[in-house]
Amino acid sequence: MKLSSLKLPAKLQPYRGVIGFAVILFLSNIFWKYNVLGDETDTAVSFWGLDISAPFTLLTKNVAETTASILQFIGWKVSLSASNVIRQETGNSAQLIWACSGLKQAYIFFCILAFSRGPWLKKLWFIPLGLLVVYLFNIFRITFIVASIDKHPDWFEFWHLYFFKYLFYGVIFGMWVIWEEKIVGKELEHKSTV
Repeated sequence: MKLSSLKLPAKLQPYRGVIGFAVILFLSNIFWKYNVLGDETDTAVSFWGLDISAPFTLLTKNVAETTASILQFIGWKVSLSASNVIRQETGNSAQLIWACSGLKQAYIFFCILAFSRGPWLKKLWFIPLGLLVVYLFNIFRITFIVASIDKHPDWFEFWHLYFFKYLFYGVIFGMWVIWEEKIVGKELEHKSTV
């Protein structure tokens, strides 16, 4: 199902792309929620009974190491344990688990672009570029959260569960808008003038 193939009433046609984006976001999120299973206190992740922990473990370790390195570079006194716990000098800490890897957001971004209109040749460079943006934003998100809990550990829930969760989806939406308006829109505009 392509986003552009949605049949909608005439009043909703101008919003077809945004509605399609929301539908794919919702469906990919639901698919993930009920098929990619893991406990927040465990490192085991499964998909239809198959152990898929390895990429989550690898990426979570990378995110933890990168976050600790960035914080140390800018002057924070943090340490990183083997279990991906980043501990502040004040004793406050955050443990990065498989859900902190950013793989869910990368999967959602991929689904949205895969089901969006536009040529696959352009998707072949835009999707990897978008995945890089997802990775970098995730690093920024985790770094900011870990830094903020140094003096304000009670802010963790707000930053983690609310602010950055929805900002992440905003970043994905922004990349989709760039795809629709700057990449596909220009191509369609070019074709209509030829």
